[in-house]
Parts: sequence; C-alpha cells; structure tokens
Amino acid sequence: MKPTSEPSTLDLLRLHPLQQRQARHWLHLGVLALAIAGIFALLLVLSRVPGASQFFPWIDFFRTALVIHVDQSVLIWFLAMAGVIWSVADNTGTLRFSHLGTLSFALSVVGTLLIAVSAFFGEGSPLMNNYVPVLQRPLFFIALGLFGAGIAIRLVLTLICCQWKNALFKAPPLQVAAISSAVATAIAIGALGWSWIDIPASISGQGFYELLFWGAGHSLQFAFSQMLLLAWILLAIASGVPLIFSQRWLGNCLWIGLVPVLLVPLIYLYYPTVSAESRIAFTRLMQYGGALAAVPVGLVLLWGLKRAAPVTADQRPLRLTLIMSMVLFGSGGVIALMISGINTIIPAHYHGSIVGVTLALMGLAYLLLPYLGYKPITGKLACAQPLCYGFGQLLHITGLALSGAIGIQRKTAGAAQGLDSLSAKMAMGVMGIGGLLAIIGGILFVWIMLVTFFRRRT
Repeated sequence: MKPTSEPSTLDLLRLHPLQQRQARHWLHLGVLALAIAGIFALLLVLSRVPGASQFFPWIDFFRTALVIHVDQSVLIWFLAMAGVIWSVADNTGTLRFSHLGTLSFALSVVGTLLIAVSAFFGEGSPLMNNYVPVLQRPLFFIALGLFGAGIAIRLVLTLICCQWKNALFKAPPLQVAAISSAVATAIAIGALGWSWIDIPASISGQGFYELLFWGAGHSLQFAFSQMLLLAWILLAIASGVPLIFSQRWLGNCLWIGLVPVLLVPLIYLYYPTVSAESRIAFTRLMQYGGALAAVPVGLVLLWGLKRAAPVTADQRPLRLTLIMSMVLFGSGGVIALMISGINTIIPAHYHGSIVGVTLALMGLAYLLLPYLGYKPITGKLACAQPLCYGFGQLLHITGLALSGAIGIQRKTAGAAQGLDSLSAKMAMGVMGIGGLLAIIGGILFVWIMLVTFFRRRT
C-alpha cells in the first residue's frame, strides 16, 4: 500500500483567536505544573542518592514531596494538556461558552497552586496510595476539588458541543482523540463517585484512598493513552514520517482504544469496590486493553520511521521527541513483565510509561506553538532537551529496575532503602544520575517554553 501524507489533521490546527487564547491558557498551566513538579523532583532524587541522606533526614517530608511531585507531573500536567487538546478540537464549545471556559481554567489554576502550597501548611500525613496520592490536610482536598471542578467544566463543554455524528468512523485523529479522551475522563469521574458511595464507612486512611482512586485511576489511563497516540500521530506527520494508512484509519484505531474503558461500569456492577475481583478486573483491563490501539498505531509509525527521509532543522526536535517517547513507552511495557513483589521495578515500569506520555505531550506542545501564535522552536537546545530528558529517564528506570531486582523497596529514602551492598549502591547511583539528567531535561523544556511564552507572539 502506498504511504499517504494527508494534510487534514494539521489543517485543523489553524484556530480561531479565542481557541488560541484558551489553548494557550491550558498550555501555560501544564508548564506551570511541570515547573512545580521539577522543584519537588529535585528534592526527591537528591534524597535517594547514596551518601546524600544525611541532608534529608525528614522521611515524612520526602513522602510529602513525592505526593506533590506525582500529582503535579502526572495528574495536573496530563489533564492540562487534555484541556489544550479539547480547546483545539472544540471550536463550537470554546466560542459559544467562552465564559465557562475561562471559569474552568481559573478554577484549575487556583487548585494547582494550592496543591503545591499545601505541602508547607497544615497538618496531616501523606498517603502514598496509587494514582492520586494525597496529603491528609483540608487545604489539599480543597485544592484538589477546585482543580477537578475546573477540568469537569472543560470536559462537559467538549462532550455537549462535539459533533458526534461526524466524529464516528470518519473523523481525523484530533477529533477522535479529543472526544475519546473526554469520554474516558468522564467515566473516570463516574468511577470516582461510584467508589466513594460503595466503600464502607469502616475503611479509612490509605486503604480508603487506594480503593477510591483505583477504578478512576485505571480509567483515566485510557484517556492519557489516547492523548499519547494523538501526539505520536501529529509528531509523525509534522516531522515528515510517511504513514502507510490514512489518518481516518488511524482515527478509527483510536476509537478501538476507547472500547475497554466502556467496560468499567460492568466491573462496578459485577464486583464490589472493596473486592479483590474488582482490583484484578481493573488490572487486567489496563493490561490487555491498553494495547488495542497502541500496537497498530505504534507499528504504523515504526514502519514510517524506518522509511522516513532525513529531517529538516525545523522537524528535528519533533522527530527526536517522537522517537524518545516511543522508546521510553516501550521500555516501560517491557519492564512491566519483570514485576514481582513490591519493589522499585514497579516505579521503573510506570516511570517509563508515564514519561513516554510526558515526552509525547512535550513534543505536542512544541508542535502547537506556531498554531497558538508563538514562534516555532528550533536549534540545538530544542534538540538537546528530548535527548537529555529521554536518556536520563532511561538511566533512571534502569537503575530502579536493577535496584528492584536486588530487593530495594519502593517509596523509601535514606537508610530505609537498605543500601548495604555495593551493587545496591551502584544501581541507585545510576538511578540518581539518570534522575538528575531527566530533571535537567525537564528544566530545559520549562525554560524553552517560558522563553517562548515571554517573547512577542507572531
């Protein structure tokens, strides 16, 4: 089959000024979240490097910093980029309900800032439950609620204003990814409410929040996967990668990727939230359902990358980001096969997968800049950023995987890590070096974006 390169998807990025403004706002919020996460990540990595624990004697603060880092770098960053995608794809809702769009953004900004502030004010220990770790402090929960309300408003605008008839089976990836990620996010919110009602009052503490966010967190991963695949497709098109199938075919693949999350209500109907069967069902849903769209789209892009012509200077940062994202996301999947026990192989797996998504969304941010009224990013720094971030994270997850293989437990710091052997110290040293390189790469991204934001727009 002859490769095709349709311009339709990139043509859709030519936006109304109001769309541009709202998409810029959400992009600003995403960069702010990464900047906050980077500050807390620096504390995290330094506290785990061998020999540095004497400067970080407060294990409780380590866990507090970990809560803020995870929530800012995953939940807020990803959902802020969802706001970008929803604003870009939804000209109807953005134009008709601009006041609600402004309100949703304002609530999300306030929530984001207060989540960071809550690390330093109030009492209440951190809980390291999966997906959305929490600080047991009123300010934290108020902030999380404000951010959630802002995202929910933007989400509702997308769902009620999208053109469903035209989107089914014949829309390009941008519309499909926007709608499908919005549907998955809505299901995640529904799962959160269902879990809240279903959990017995006798359960409290970390067990309560683990159960509360388990179904919602798994559901939300499908939204993030749709965003990842959209970013890959757009980066491939923009960087000159030939596609063996049409963009409409790729859009249909994204619809297939939504199918597993539609089964979430059935899990709640058949199994109580507190049951082991419910936990296993959600694990299997993500384990097997996540590949339905990722595998065919990934194979198409790998075929295209193998046959792609050399990039131009403008395309190079986008192509590098695409490649590093695919490598990291694939590495996270491979490491998942090694998981056995509660050790650092688990964070090695999800750091690979999550950072693969993060890199893809960083590339999407680069790609969107000229469509949002900014100058495109070019030059050595823009090329160095995905390489530094990507290779740093590869070292980071390699160190974590090796540490887990020799028994180092996850979510520990300092003496609690049990670094008694030379091999353990070397593995964690590799982790620390990789983590610092990744932080530098993250700082470079934030710096590049901030410089671009403060320059005069085109």
